[in-house]
Amino acid sequence: MSIKPLAFRMRPRTIDEVIGQKHLVGEGKIIHRMVKAKQLSSMILYGPPGIGKTSIASAIAGSTKYAFRTLNAVTNNKKDMEVVAAEAKMSGKVILLLDEVHRLDKGKQDFLLPYLENGMITLIGATTSNPYHAINPAIRSRCQIFELKPLTEDEVITALTTAMEDSERGLGEKQIQISEEALSHFASASNGDVRSSLNALELAVLSTKADAEGLINIGLQEAEECMQRKSLAHDKDGDAHYDVLSGFQKSIRGSDVNAALHYLGRLIEAGDLVSISRRMLVIAYEDIGLASPQAGARTLAAIETAERVGFPEARIPLANAVIELCLSPKSNSAIMAIDAALADIRAGKSGEVPDHLKDAHYKGAKELGRGNDYKYPHDFENGWVKQQYLPDKIKNKVYYHPKNTGKFEQALGVVYNRINE
Repeated sequence: MSIKPLAFRMRPRTIDEVIGQKHLVGEGKIIHRMVKAKQLSSMILYGPPGIGKTSIASAIAGSTKYAFRTLNAVTNNKKDMEVVAAEAKMSGKVILLLDEVHRLDKGKQDFLLPYLENGMITLIGATTSNPYHAINPAIRSRCQIFELKPLTEDEVITALTTAMEDSERGLGEKQIQISEEALSHFASASNGDVRSSLNALELAVLSTKADAEGLINIGLQEAEECMQRKSLAHDKDGDAHYDVLSGFQKSIRGSDVNAALHYLGRLIEAGDLVSISRRMLVIAYEDIGLASPQAGARTLAAIETAERVGFPEARIPLANAVIELCLSPKSNSAIMAIDAALADIRAGKSGEVPDHLKDAHYKGAKELGRGNDYKYPHDFENGWVKQQYLPDKIKNKVYYHPKNTGKFEQALGVVYNRINE
């Protein structure tokens, strides 16, 4: 048995052996067409770990018969790239799989660019980060960008079954009997990460003693012990992190309690109390806002409790607050109002503060006409008097538009409309 893990040994040798990613490598799809026509261009493959980035690169090389080399943008240095470049000069073309391509520094980038331009090196960059955010434009502009998706459970099961039947590279020489529950657990607990499921299967097979007839029985218990819990693809600085936070806020905004609790659970599993707290406070004021002002104070109280008790108990006050935020009336009138005001200011639509509002607390202000005609509202009935506050240039601007989704803002709207009238 090779010391290399099962997932490594079972990498596809040709593009037709790739499991999953049919939107890219299926018959007639872009990468499949490129390979069959042997018209390769440099590309960046991005997506969560273990879903086939390296496998597709290996399959492309196997299908085209070009030399294939693998480097890491962090651990390999410029000299390693020079070796690849020298091989490309001798053979005419080399496919270079560059892992963590988003970490490529300027020196290595500058060295690679001429070889990408003349086609001697076909770069296949692999990254878990969104290339539009993380990869230098000089590299990005020379590559096609393809997003890979986590494999479905059926696709992971296909990969596992193939590995158990393959006597050359897989586990086919062993007599394995696996229950449907165990197979399903390997597939579902991996969250689409076929690499982790294959390696867990191999661990289960190698660590389970065969019975008297030489049969290795893998049941649900063995699968659970070897798979353990697949940690979520959730890098706190990565693209997936912001996707989950976005899903979290949009679910609360859309009043979907179950979806919001799901995304909260994912953030809790990642142990990211800081991001949870910040986003919940933003939501309380951005999306609930004046429709239910008390939601902000109660959200802050829940966050302070969560910080004090820590995980796992912190999940309880957080869940309480999330459910309240979901089911609270919604109003974005405040954020829309301030953003409209800021947009005018940034567009140069401001003007001079009216003279009667300018500071008059200094000697000579009166002579300059500062504050002379200011009317003090408290001197008038109901504490209000009609006078101009906006600069002349935008004196008729309206930024705030009250909503009727909550009783509090309805009351504000009555006062607001009466003043305007």
